[in-house]
Amino acid sequence: MGQRLRVLVVENDPFTLALVSEALGANDFSVHGVATVPDAISVIESFSPHVVVTDLNFGHGAPTGADLLAHVDEHHPWIGKVVLTSHGSASLALPIGNQLAGGVIYLVKAQVTSISDLVSAVNESITGQTESKVPQIIVEEQIRISKAQGEILLLIAEGYTNSAIAKKRGATVRSTEALVQRTFTALGLGNDADFNPRTKAVRMWHQGKIVVK
Repeated sequence: MGQRLRVLVVENDPFTLALVSEALGANDFSVHGVATVPDAISVIESFSPHVVVTDLNFGHGAPTGADLLAHVDEHHPWIGKVVLTSHGSASLALPIGNQLAGGVIYLVKAQVTSISDLVSAVNESITGQTESKVPQIIVEEQIRISKAQGEILLLIAEGYTNSAIAKKRGATVRSTEALVQRTFTALGLGNDADFNPRTKAVRMWHQGKIVVK
């Protein structure tokens, strides 16, 4: 029997981490799962994965999946790199200006129809001939917002309230509420009693319908 390929899964949602780890394990991979980027970096040497499968956003201020993949690129360039995220575009999950390393296979969770999609991505990432496969979103369908509005949406997507956002940004609650409202207006989300604009904004964000100027 040949050597089992080792996959390091990095995901801060416990359910998703368990689901992906179990699914890959059932497909004869040796899997180790961790919840943070520092944990991933700390086990790379001992686990020596053939592939890293990582989410991008691990919470406000925390190291990102892009940071992890940059570390892999610099110190372990032979390791395959797969992104598995809910965001239709990496720019929506990462701090403004951050970019993904090269040679990344990018999977959007909502578009993964079966475990075979993930298995194929994992296998393809270790061929050594992988070019970055990041989905391109049609620009005409995107709404352009400012950097400040992008920061607001990223925090809303992480579940923060207006008061928590104000604290994290060092701003007043009143000015934060005004910026949140201006952001909703920029997205065309008016005062409609039939839906929650925060939920709608997050859905648009994840679907890649928004781009930061």
